[in-house]
Amino acid sequence: MHYTAFIGIDVSKLTFDAFIHAKNLKQPFANNAKGFALLLRWLQTHLGAQELKSALICFEHTGIYSLNLSLFLQSKNLLFAIVPALDIKRSLGTTRGKSDELDARRIAAYACLKKDQLKPSQLPGQSIQRLQPLLSLRDQLVTQRATYRATCQERQSVFVKKDHKDLFAVYAQIIRDLSVQIKKLEAAIAEIISQDPAVKNTFKLVTGIKGIGPLTASYLIVYTHNFSRFDCWRKFACYCGIAPFPHSSGTSIKGKTRVSHLANKHIKSLLFLCANNAVKTDSELRAYYQKRTQEGKSKMSTLNIIKNKLIARVFAVVKRQTPFVLSAA
Repeated sequence: MHYTAFIGIDVSKLTFDAFIHAKNLKQPFANNAKGFALLLRWLQTHLGAQELKSALICFEHTGIYSLNLSLFLQSKNLLFAIVPALDIKRSLGTTRGKSDELDARRIAAYACLKKDQLKPSQLPGQSIQRLQPLLSLRDQLVTQRATYRATCQERQSVFVKKDHKDLFAVYAQIIRDLSVQIKKLEAAIAEIISQDPAVKNTFKLVTGIKGIGPLTASYLIVYTHNFSRFDCWRKFACYCGIAPFPHSSGTSIKGKTRVSHLANKHIKSLLFLCANNAVKTDSELRAYYQKRTQEGKSKMSTLNIIKNKLIARVFAVVKRQTPFVLSAA
């Protein structure tokens, strides 16, 4: 796609700085609805309405801080690309100094440099946007509950329970309260999935694969934007950090093929649990796992292959829109 201009934006919690590449123009704005309106007026003044339609606005992925800006740009049908901060940092080589204005300038330069590779971003549907914070909060509460349980067990190994009734009563109450809230979040997640026909159908297809549970299915739907963000399972496997890559150079480096540490480690850990579950519940994968391990192959590398097999199955059933059927022995 041919872009007529490149705008870099450095987003922070309260403000953001915008920089128009080639025109050497910069301006700070408040990170709120008023600031977004002023940004649009500023861009229209210096680029013109026609040129702005085919300009690319580029900014780093900063989670909730850039969400409202993304929603505003999409509502105005403006082209924007949300890119990982690491991509921008590595593309610019050696740099010195840091400020919001300088970062906006560098992001604009990155957009111009990568203009042939950057594609406009598209925000996920409303259901996905509602699911993501609920899943994130659930993870936080589960982590807190595990922490309180572990601490309580440590105290029980040291203190006599009858002498510290108040202490253990509080621990028990906190754990119960967290469990109640976790169940409420899970009910809300299930309700959102059931209300969206497309998401509901995907959820049913994905959970029909042995080893993939409701929680992992929900995260797969969110991370893939209901399987519209990745066009093949191999790209998603790379995103998850389960795709193997060669590690060799000339005659001096002859390393083993291995996965990259640059990954979404959360979904990677969920897929590890799914692979372990699949080995127990899926006869085909169990036979494959036993055969490889009996041949002396690494258990972890075999589980990694099973992770890839599960992701391939997930993408296949979603693409075909038909349930997974285990092949005949």
